[in-house]
Amino acid sequence: MANPTATFETTMGNFTAELYLDRVPRTASNFIDLANSGFYNGLHFHRVIPGFMNQFGCPYSKDPKSTRAGTGGPPDGSFKNLKTGATETRTRGGNIQDENISKDTNAPGTLSMANTGEAHTGGSQFFINVAHNNFLDWFDSSSPSCHPVFGQITSGMDVVEAISKVQTRDDNPIKPVMMNKITIS
Repeated sequence: MANPTATFETTMGNFTAELYLDRVPRTASNFIDLANSGFYNGLHFHRVIPGFMNQFGCPYSKDPKSTRAGTGGPPDGSFKNLKTGATETRTRGGNIQDENISKDTNAPGTLSMANTGEAHTGGSQFFINVAHNNFLDWFDSSSPSCHPVFGQITSGMDVVEAISKVQTRDDNPIKPVMMNKITIS
């Protein structure tokens, strides 16, 4: 069975990504559960760094000017692992356990789980690499701030690149870039 895809509809255009449910089922299932619940709809990209990445998924970014954007996560609770059927949990502020099992590098166009700089602190926030950021690979770093890759852009990389080049203040887009909707298929 083919991996699911996510279509991201933003105020700057659309892009699509394959989600690596076959490689990192907990991380991909977490993202799919949040997307299907509408969690991401209406949020804004809160951290954009040209030549590095675009970060998204903080609930506080519903207000694009919020000083708390980048500090939030999803509610605690459970979701179904779509590969194994197991029940997974989000705890301690919506965090999931790191899933360092697939050696996919943080290459341009990959989706990667963001965290607070500590292990097991990913939840809803993720980033899209616009450069090869292999220093963030869990298998190439001794840092607890490693990031499992859970998807790859399959179309619309031009939109992702354009988002990465918007004018910013303190890495926050001056003209907000909103996620209208994410659709899983």
